[in-house]
Amino acid sequence: MKYEASELIINADGSAFHLHVRPEYLADRVILVGDPGRVDLVSSHFDEVEYRVENREFRTVTGTYHGKRVTVVSTGIGCDNIDIVLNELDALANINFETREDNPEQRTLQIVRIGTCGGMQPHTPVGTYIVSEKSLGFDGLLNFYGGRNEVCDLAYEEAFLRHMQWTGNQCIAHPYAIDADPELTARICGEDMVRGITIACGGFYGPQGRRLRAPLADPEANDKIRSFRYPAAPGSSECITNFEMESSAVAGLARLLGHKATTVCMVIANRFAHEANTDYKGGMDDLICKVLERI
Repeated sequence: MKYEASELIINADGSAFHLHVRPEYLADRVILVGDPGRVDLVSSHFDEVEYRVENREFRTVTGTYHGKRVTVVSTGIGCDNIDIVLNELDALANINFETREDNPEQRTLQIVRIGTCGGMQPHTPVGTYIVSEKSLGFDGLLNFYGGRNEVCDLAYEEAFLRHMQWTGNQCIAHPYAIDADPELTARICGEDMVRGITIACGGFYGPQGRRLRAPLADPEANDKIRSFRYPAAPGSSECITNFEMESSAVAGLARLLGHKATTVCMVIANRFAHEANTDYKGGMDDLICKVLERI
């Protein structure tokens, strides 16, 4: 297949339109972070830096960590930005930017998002590391892609909709339930982390049940989310453990594009206990080191 200039936009220097990364500078191991400043925190652990580039909120550094070549990319906030980043990473890996055709062999990236989240249960207090074994996307992003039903857990989606009493609600984007890559999830999640089910929201306030001045459409949504249970495999979570804003798009697009992906977040606010910690840099650096060792 040949990709037209309007569909795959390539800069004059041969780099991807938004990321400004050239294909040769993308490693097979990729760490995604939301905050551009966190790219520097990750790359400060590299033994050697090979490449740096920045455009808008997208900052990229490629280097080596203990002999492993790693690329770290900032995505900004939200699943809409993940749509940009995952598609451009896949294009860099699997499309020839000179011919605009697919490479003859598909390259599989290992993608780990490192972020922060809000805990939803008593066993996910502030400071907990949660690996998203399954994500439930409230953003609706994957609904725009063919093959969505083949990669999603449709039974989980329907059970959740019934529990929330959202069946037939035309104002709610249909949530999609997507599993992270099991091998990568198992590798990242040690005994020092919790395997969880994560809701990826389309916003930080109303979509996560925070009310400031604007009223909520469903004031009881968080209580219903917290009480939802679904039969799971032994060792997995039956309850929804945390909120964040990107994991579903990361896992979903990676699955559709043939990559391995998972998300790990540190809890900085517990919605059950009404506690928060904004001084979390030390814990984030510890989490980054764990991921660099395991990716």
